[in-house]
Amino acid sequence: MKHILMIAFHFPPQTGSSGIQRTLRFVRHLPEFGWQPIVLSADPRAYERTSNDLMAEIPEGTVVSRAFALNTARHFSIAGRYIAAMARPDRWISWKFAGIKEGRRLIEKYRPDVIWSTYPIATAHVIALELRRRSGLPWVADFRDPMTHSEYPTDPVTRRQFREIEAEVIDKAALSLFTTPGAARACRERYPERASRVQVLENGYDEESFSGLRPPTGSFNPGGVALLHSGIVYPSERDPGALFIALETMKRQGRVVPGSLKIRFRAPLHDELLRSLAGKHGVEAFVEICPAIPYREALSEMLSADGLLVMQAANCNEQIPAKIYEYLRAGRPVLGLTDPTGDTAGVLREAGIHTTAALDSPSEIVSLIEKFMRGGHDGFLPTPAYVESASRYGRARAFASLLDKTLRDRRATTDVQT
Repeated sequence: MKHILMIAFHFPPQTGSSGIQRTLRFVRHLPEFGWQPIVLSADPRAYERTSNDLMAEIPEGTVVSRAFALNTARHFSIAGRYIAAMARPDRWISWKFAGIKEGRRLIEKYRPDVIWSTYPIATAHVIALELRRRSGLPWVADFRDPMTHSEYPTDPVTRRQFREIEAEVIDKAALSLFTTPGAARACRERYPERASRVQVLENGYDEESFSGLRPPTGSFNPGGVALLHSGIVYPSERDPGALFIALETMKRQGRVVPGSLKIRFRAPLHDELLRSLAGKHGVEAFVEICPAIPYREALSEMLSADGLLVMQAANCNEQIPAKIYEYLRAGRPVLGLTDPTGDTAGVLREAGIHTTAALDSPSEIVSLIEKFMRGGHDGFLPTPAYVESASRYGRARAFASLLDKTLRDRRATTDVQT
């Protein structure tokens, strides 16, 4: 059994991030393919929200070490303000120091064969950089999404720091992983000398999580159409503004009346943004904002919806929301509000869903919702063949193969040098 040191900020009991599932499912499935995980995560006090519902899914006997970490915005702010340098590259930079120390201890004790770290918490890569430098172990950097683009991060100082971290990670990592073809392509174009070290490893769904699930009794909009958006609504990356304009248009023209349509936002995080938009456009009767619930309950809720809503802006064309794979496994119709040229639309087309609307086009959204409400779900339903191919078990098998190849390449290089 080979060992892998996995550096991941998002890990149970943290909740509210789709990234938890990527790491957790690798931890569960990798041992079947010859790799035993050792997890280095953060002290739960650093998390904004916690829940114990996923703790039982960490396999018994898995080594999980939680290094000291705080949230700068929560623990070091005065009257809501804090020193910007204390939140670069992210608000959990305090994790770096204890993380490196604990990582060195874990390496000395368990002698892992490979280091793996996962973004979007940049500090995880910073920790891995230092551990790789000190240990000489091969390192796999899981970017998932690009760290930077022309407008992100919005703060130019942070953007420059992200770009520096990204360049060093790409240079030093034996392998860099992205969850979408567009993200991998952009990385290869930016760092052509490292193009051969860039691979795609998509997200997926976990079949075990759906085992025995039953949808809640009854619809949350009896007698009408119930649409569900499950997860965070980002003000920029998943800007819901055009959706609310579309709802206002449909209400004004008499195309919907209270009770005929309801959109439930489950755990959107930016609740006040949604309430403000609903009030501004006078569509409160068509919108429901609900708090977070345990993971399996959230999956069960997907099974009960008439349609599942995914939103992804054009500025995230190289990203795919991780929950889209759970949507597809749920087998319910999917309404995609996204740029037709982006990777999110691409994966929907691969899944057999060809009916989408641009997230920033109220008129297209009106047409999409009306088509769905007229009945007949041609163009909205995923194909069983694609769904079967997108399980996290399959992704873990592919990940293990990449790890094995990384070790073989490392040994071959060492043999040549000696």
